Amino acid sequence: MEHQSYNIISPEHGWIIIAGLSVLWIGLGYYWGRRAKSMDGYMLAGRRVGLALGTATVMATWVTSNTTMLAPQFALELGIWGMIAYSTAALGLLLFAPLAARIRRLMPRGYTSGDFIRLRYGKPAWVLFLLISIFYGFIWLISMGMAGGILMNAIAGIPYEIGMSVILFVCVAYTLFGGLYAVIGTDYVQSVLILIGIVIIGVAVFQLVDFGTVYADLSTDKPMLLNALLPASIMAVFNNLLFGVGEVFHSNVWWSRVFAMSQKAGRRAYLIGGLIWLPVPVAAGFIALSSGSIGINITRPDMVGPLVAANVLGQAGAIVVFMVFFCSLASSLDSLLASTSDLITQDIYKKMIKPQASEAQLRKASSRIVLGLGFVAWIVCLPRIGTLADVLFFAGPLVASTIWPIATGLFWRKANARGAIAGMIAGSVTGLVFYFVVGWYSASLIGAATSMIVVVLFTYLFPGTFEWHKLDEKTAASNA
Repeated sequence: MEHQSYNIISPEHGWIIIAGLSVLWIGLGYYWGRRAKSMDGYMLAGRRVGLALGTATVMATWVTSNTTMLAPQFALELGIWGMIAYSTAALGLLLFAPLAARIRRLMPRGYTSGDFIRLRYGKPAWVLFLLISIFYGFIWLISMGMAGGILMNAIAGIPYEIGMSVILFVCVAYTLFGGLYAVIGTDYVQSVLILIGIVIIGVAVFQLVDFGTVYADLSTDKPMLLNALLPASIMAVFNNLLFGVGEVFHSNVWWSRVFAMSQKAGRRAYLIGGLIWLPVPVAAGFIALSSGSIGINITRPDMVGPLVAANVLGQAGAIVVFMVFFCSLASSLDSLLASTSDLITQDIYKKMIKPQASEAQLRKASSRIVLGLGFVAWIVCLPRIGTLADVLFFAGPLVASTIWPIATGLFWRKANARGAIAGMIAGSVTGLVFYFVVGWYSASLIGAATSMIVVVLFTYLFPGTFEWHKLDEKTAASNA
């Protein structure tokens, strides 16, 4: 399949940037990874991550290539509501903040999101949840790999297959070296570079682009983008909000950070990270809406962000754009590799296959799983399937169906396994039907709404009486 190359920077400059950042990430991963002396260290960074590192890893992980590529695409296709729609994903982090504090208190020795479902709802719900969570993690991993190939090809003319392979290889390498220690350490540096780059791009665009001209051009050429009552756009707002909440609530990417942070840091880290992230999609969306005024011909909607920024800032700006996107890709890929590997290692290998596995055996299994995830993602990414939105939002109704089983399970004693299982199944099925029949912008909304109705109904029909101390597995076992 042919991929359009814009050659905003030369392939030589692109390779220099890639080589420099790759050496930096692998070197830092090896340096921080030396602290990972135990499985708690490798998987959860010793459970002592403070507020600064915690906030940085939350923000950097959530500023994915989807933020910087899909947010402008949303604005280009859905108008002003598209800008707002993507920014609502910040609510996922903000709403997870109180959950983070409760999770850390109820499960001081927890490892994964799967632990919660298993202890709260039992094995059948746990197996179903693992299927959803691992599938979503893999879909997100594929979208990040695709984004890396698209970015490097479009901006620097580096062939898609090579660019995608390089970003996956680099992230697999330093994640192998140090697990979550390496991931959080590199996230800190990546978050600083991302914020500096976004500020530079934002200031330049706002200085060079006239708001009045942008509005006049849109009114003439694309009036629908200014329509505040565009039905698909309004639906996309609520759909993306619930997709973002579902992503955070269920994903082991975020649960592993809760278990890794100190008791006091988790809630504040998610609040601050969400607030820092909130304006990024709005700024990225405005950049997309200004493309017509600048006179850029957009042939690929998911490339509108980097194209506008690079054209406004010139060659130096293109290099900044390239670095920001490379950092945003790496900060999400490494998190996905580590957290998905932890979920498979702890919940499948240790709990189902080899309960008596030693730490050395678990570490070896985890390393092999990271390698396997990277390899399978590479194979799937090679032919490049669909757009980023098509790939990512296919998993939307599945993750949205987990919101209510998790939220009610953490705060409502009466929530029960029947409701959790029925809610996840019903929400996933109805959401996928709407994905194919109506569109991606409706799937998560319908999935979450269906799951909510089912979970609440089952809670009132079959109320449970759960004891919270059972979520602390070691304490519950010693008292049995």
